[in-house]
Amino acid sequence: MSGVREESSGTGGRFGRRTFVASAVLTAAGPVSAAAPARAAGRREGTVSGCRSVARLLAVPEEGRGVDWLREALQVAVALELATIPPYLCGWWSVGDRQSHVARLIRRIIGDEMYHMGVVCNLLVAVGGRPRITDAALAYPGPLPGGVRDGVNVYLSGLTRPFVHDVMMAIEAPEEPLARGLNTSPSIGHFYDDLLRAFRSTAPTLSARGQLSQHIGSDVLEPVTDLDGVERAIEIIKEQGEGTTSSPEDAFGDDYPAHYYAFGEIYHGRQLRQEDDGWRFTGAPVPFPDARPMARVPAGGWPDPPRRVAGLLDRFDTAYAKVLSTLEAAWAHGDARTLGSAVRTMRGLEAPALELMETGIPGARGTYGPQFRPPRG
Repeated sequence: MSGVREESSGTGGRFGRRTFVASAVLTAAGPVSAAAPARAAGRREGTVSGCRSVARLLAVPEEGRGVDWLREALQVAVALELATIPPYLCGWWSVGDRQSHVARLIRRIIGDEMYHMGVVCNLLVAVGGRPRITDAALAYPGPLPGGVRDGVNVYLSGLTRPFVHDVMMAIEAPEEPLARGLNTSPSIGHFYDDLLRAFRSTAPTLSARGQLSQHIGSDVLEPVTDLDGVERAIEIIKEQGEGTTSSPEDAFGDDYPAHYYAFGEIYHGRQLRQEDDGWRFTGAPVPFPDARPMARVPAGGWPDPPRRVAGLLDRFDTAYAKVLSTLEAAWAHGDARTLGSAVRTMRGLEAPALELMETGIPGARGTYGPQFRPPRG
């Protein structure tokens, strides 16, 4: 790898997916600040095509949240889960030592997010909808879909501490650490809480037809056919992402930390540890890894790239468009083989991404990187 030093940054040992009391780490993590939002090209800020914002969805009285409401809300959930994957991939691809503690941690979180997206696609199919995945793709930089966590600007760059703090931690942040923050817009966890309540109150008939089964990361995607399954699926999404308010001693699943706290360990450079006054980032060191210096992708993409770079960008975006359309086709036809094809195409995104990350920007610091430009005007 040219221009980037590679060294191991593993800390050894196995992470545990634990649950953490959000308020217990307020003093350790501090409120998550957000960069100024940027307007996504071709779309009003925070909107999902054909859907209301999360705030407007949550403003609907509970008695008005029927199956149509569930379908609309689940389409927003598809967009939210998809929005996390490109920035996390950029952070992971940029790390030089893939065996490092940080690289393995981010890779696992990417697998979780792919699983979460599969879950909400299955839930949408279960209530008679069809995921519109190409329409759901976010143009970067931009706000989170649905107006969740207004003020968070999701951009693409290589792994840096500001990127971990302002993008990764901001996306996953629970209610409590942000309760003293800049605004009162709904969190992803709040949104999922209301989705679950709507499933309980509506009690829709859930069809397994068209839902998909697949091993995704360390999880197994399965059809959801009853309300107990809905509750388990949504609780897993919440727990893996932002954590819950249960005790840190209560293990969940295979005992890995929620994404917010895992990213916090990368940012603070220390694992969480319980002390007399609560949980703090004062545990074993988490060395920040050497990373390819991918610059932040500007609004509208890289301006006037050299011919070779333009070719790589086109190759990447063409493959990305195929990933989106193939995923959409998989749930449209209930075809697990098509889903497998999408996963294989997604793996092929890494090669052009790394070539871009190792190509310097003329007259500027840093290197190029993938744009993840959605296939629309």
